[in-house]
Parts: sequence; C-alpha cells; structure tokens
Amino acid sequence: MEYVVAFTVGGIICVFGQLLLDFFKFSPAHVMSSLVIVGALLDGFHLYDRLIDFAGAGAIVPITSFGHSLVHGAMAEAQRSGFLGIGMGIFEVTSAGISSAILFGFLVAVFFKPKG
Repeated sequence: MEYVVAFTVGGIICVFGQLLLDFFKFSPAHVMSSLVIVGALLDGFHLYDRLIDFAGAGAIVPITSFGHSLVHGAMAEAQRSGFLGIGMGIFEVTSAGISSAILFGFLVAVFFKPKG
C-alpha cells in the first residue's frame, strides 16, 4: 500500500506541474520554480513534513522536496545560529544535490556535443 500512496502523491504533484504547462502556458523553468516555491511554502507552514510522513518517496522525490529542503535547513540553522544561520542552513542541507547537479552537468558537457 505504501507504493500506491507514494505513486499517487508523486503523480498528483506531476499533474499539477503538467496543468501549469498546458493551461497557464508556463515555460518549464517557470513550472520548476513554481514547484520549488510551493514546496517551500508548504514547509514554511509545517505541512510538507506531514506529506512526507504520509507519502514517503512520493513527496521526497519531486522537485517540491528541494524547496522543502531549502526552507527546512534555513529554519533549523536559524534557530541554532541566528540570522547568519539562514544562509548556512540552506547550503548545509542541499549541498549534495547542488554539487551532484554541477558535477553531472559538467560531465555531460564534456562528453557529449549538441546537435544544433
């Protein structure tokens, strides 16, 4: 049953993104930014953790989880270190994802040539 719930919640997040593409004529970059902001807002109101508890990987895998990680890290570190902790917390939680995106983007650029 966990797999069904995770698949359903992840699918609903993807349907929301597809609706933004189809009906509101957003570009893919706008959709990605919107989903990150939605994840950040949900975490700001302490709702995204409940969604993760309910859906597991269905809520952790989509791009909304990146917004959740940004806000979650910033709030946790701000409680410990004050105002400067906001910046430190953002990068502390998301550094592995950002680093791997940079690394794999570089490797793809080195080994593959564009066709256009």
